[in-house]
Amino acid sequence: MSDAWSGERAERHLRSLELFGMRFGLDRMRRMMTVLGSPERRFHSIHVVGTNGKSSTTRMLAAILQRHGLATGAYLSPHLVSYAERVEIAEREMSMPAFAAAVARAAWAADRVNRTLAEDDHVTQFELLTAAAFWALAERGVQVAAVEAGLGGRYDATSVIASRVAVLTNVGLEHTRWLGPTIRDIAAEKLAVVPPGGMLALGADLHPDALEVARAITAERDARLLVADTPDDAMPPQRGAFQRRNFALARVAAEAYLRSIGIDADADAVREAAESATVPGRLQVIDDDPLTVLDGAHNPDAAAALVQALPQLAGGAGLGEGRPLGLVMGVLEDKDAAEMLRLLLPLCTRAWFTAPPSSRALSPAALQSLARQLGFTEAVCEPDPGRALAQARAWARSPQAPAVENDAQAPAVLATGSVYLVGALLAGVGAAEGDTAEGDAGRAAR
Repeated sequence: MSDAWSGERAERHLRSLELFGMRFGLDRMRRMMTVLGSPERRFHSIHVVGTNGKSSTTRMLAAILQRHGLATGAYLSPHLVSYAERVEIAEREMSMPAFAAAVARAAWAADRVNRTLAEDDHVTQFELLTAAAFWALAERGVQVAAVEAGLGGRYDATSVIASRVAVLTNVGLEHTRWLGPTIRDIAAEKLAVVPPGGMLALGADLHPDALEVARAITAERDARLLVADTPDDAMPPQRGAFQRRNFALARVAAEAYLRSIGIDADADAVREAAESATVPGRLQVIDDDPLTVLDGAHNPDAAAALVQALPQLAGGAGLGEGRPLGLVMGVLEDKDAAEMLRLLLPLCTRAWFTAPPSSRALSPAALQSLARQLGFTEAVCEPDPGRALAQARAWARSPQAPAVENDAQAPAVLATGSVYLVGALLAGVGAAEGDTAEGDAGRAAR
């Protein structure tokens, strides 16, 4: 291998692979694993698939297992700021030098695999990331890893692992071009990861069609079906009802895995995991003056869960119950933005529509047009996410915001719509905080 890679070189190399898009199939990944010495066989794994809640459930799984004395890792996607966020050891993000070394090793393997492929075929970005993660997890000596699938399940790069337990969070209509047009089709693609003779843990409120598919597949593969029926009270209420449901699912899956290796779950360890597990970008409070919340709700189901959770936020003070709320929203063009707006706008006093840093971003003007069709006219178009957030926060602190009787009902700001938007805001992309709402009147007319 060549000289050590820097973090900058690793991230630059990964970004260069975005140009080639997605290519389904496991042949390239299997070849990568062979070149790397089959690192995916050197640790146990729990495979998490689903439409929403995968990252939260994966993090919670890792937190529970870590607190039972196991050397635990996690593979997550997407990231918010840095690719290195995708690999965690003992609930801590890998250092950039260690991550860069893993990417360099995977790039070395990819180069050898690419030489064996047709001219128009090549290892993709997600495949290289996944190979780097599995190599890093094995090199760090993890005993078990919680692994989040990228897209689907059957042909997802993560599916080269042989997990003892599979987890299905939920199923919604997403990526129908690749996964199929119906809930049944999508569920079948995701549940292709269920191990023969293994276990499948299901989230509560699963769509009836998906549940029927799950029952059929587990029966066919002689796998045990486990259902997390109710939200878990171990998770603090202010984390939101959807996170309590995710934790209940993580707990069921973790306990099933622990039983399989002869360990009894410890209630105190589970409670500690519930209290300490964090999920960046989900109901994340980044400031209290004004209260500013980031949440990567990227589709209607996630937006509905967010709306349900907002009243419990901030120690019960809540958002959306008569409290003036400024919405900063940016959405990708393949999402049902109209339905997301229908759910969110009734809680909002004013909105700033922006664009996530992605070639697939829906234009702010399109969001504004959809909002007007729903009768919401207090909207501003600001393409730059940082400026949009700065303007919303300035509004919340200004006399222009509606007057309130007490501090607990002071104007607040919610930024949501895309994980890419949340990542950009956490990275500080766009204007500095000093950039205020100057020019709002002109933009509002767009």
